[in-house]
Amino acid sequence: MNVTGTLAFFGLPGGMELVLLAFVILLLFGGQKLPTLMRNIGKSANEFKKGMSETEDESDPKEKKV
Repeated sequence: MNVTGTLAFFGLPGGMELVLLAFVILLLFGGQKLPTLMRNIGKSANEFKKGMSETEDESDPKEKKV
């Protein structure tokens, strides 16, 4: 079976899978480090969005003039 078929077979994780995943993450990182981890992930996502918007602005200056 190819990779695409395998991924389609599993589908998106449901509620119980997400709870189990959250529990495993909590065990790995601990309660004290989790807020810092989430804060850093949020900052990284904001920087990525900012970089993407700057790239779009620089790529086609002709589109803004129209």
